[in-house]
Amino acid sequence: MVSRSRLKSVLVGITLYAIASAAIAYFGINAYTGRYGLTAQQELDQEIIALTSELMRLKAERAEGEKRVALLRSDRLDPDMLDERVRYQLDFAHPADLVRMNPTR
Repeated sequence: MVSRSRLKSVLVGITLYAIASAAIAYFGINAYTGRYGLTAQQELDQEIIALTSELMRLKAERAEGEKRVALLRSDRLDPDMLDERVRYQLDFAHPADLVRMNPTR
């Protein structure tokens, strides 16, 4: 009887240590390879760099667009900008203009 209770207590102890080790291993592996783990952090950093550069490009593009729109406002209309937009919209070319055709694919 004494040996069975001792065997049972040893097996219970080993089982608890095995369960605890499995839980620690599970969380340790997820900390390294999980969605927000160490390897994912490097990928997120690269994505942040790429998105930051795209944001800077889009801000520059927007500033250029706002500058062009400001030139078309009625209170300070730029004649050159108006001429450029009219020619683009109407597909019009002055006889003295040099027109370069892009081949279509």
